[in-house]
Amino acid sequence: AWNSTCENWMAAEVALEKYYLSIFYGFEFVLGVLGNVTVVFGYLFCLRKWNSSNIYLFNLSISDLAFLCTLPMLIRSYANGYWMYGHVLCISNRFVLHANLYTSILFLTFISIDRYLLMKYPFREHILQKKEFAVLISVGIWVLVTLELLPILPFINPVITDEGTSCTDYASSGDPRYNLVYSLCLTLLGFLIPLSVMCFFYYKIAVFLKRRNRLPVSAVPLDKPLRLVVLAVAVFSTLFTPYHVMRNVRIASRLGHWPQGCTQVTINTLYIMTRPLAFLNSAINPVFYFLVGDHFREMLMSKLRQLFKSLTTFRV
Repeated sequence: AWNSTCENWMAAEVALEKYYLSIFYGFEFVLGVLGNVTVVFGYLFCLRKWNSSNIYLFNLSISDLAFLCTLPMLIRSYANGYWMYGHVLCISNRFVLHANLYTSILFLTFISIDRYLLMKYPFREHILQKKEFAVLISVGIWVLVTLELLPILPFINPVITDEGTSCTDYASSGDPRYNLVYSLCLTLLGFLIPLSVMCFFYYKIAVFLKRRNRLPVSAVPLDKPLRLVVLAVAVFSTLFTPYHVMRNVRIASRLGHWPQGCTQVTINTLYIMTRPLAFLNSAINPVFYFLVGDHFREMLMSKLRQLFKSLTTFRV
């Protein structure tokens, strides 16, 4: 019975890598490209006056697009069972993938701070809401994440086998002794601390909206913004947390004192299931752009109507 169970986990591991990852990443690529290209088009051609929130959201969409451009290589490689693009693209692909993850968390964190300040000081521009400061913060985020991820490069080691090159994921390559220490530090600095800050400010927003909603002078219904705040925290916590937990467990399982064989296969199978979920935010971020943007949908639809009208007039 034990051997049968282990064989089932091994079969699930192979099937997940071949079908689950390729199909899930394909879905993310199509949905994410459509959404993020639309957002970038809207910001570049529809938005006349930029504020700090727009700057963070625009940088977030650029980060998402950079990650989405790496997905076709991953999709084809998982579907075929081997990597066909060489060592350099393997390492750069994994680097961009993690850069998107941690820039996304940081930009979402500063968006939550910006939203809170906008509600707290609606008639006074806080120093954190100045456009110049937002540009500096955005540049700082890109530099910080790049420096934060430089140690990951030695851990990504493409393996050449008889069947071809294997571009293994970060948690499955490198020396697990040093990899686990770095992964735990990255989880703390790149995920737990920013997520805690984001949750704190979303909590402050929720408290503020609840208090405003109880006031009899509140003429604007605040139920929808409150639901959006709760949904944002729930969605992003659900997407990011399982991946970071299973990544560290996966690295730890490769240490010599852990049970080998079926235990490793089971852990890796569960880890594979969390990987595309962590990057699903690149596909669903545009939804939040539409919800929190300053009349973004109206501006975008107006621009599209103008383009359609111009094309119709040109053809006539």
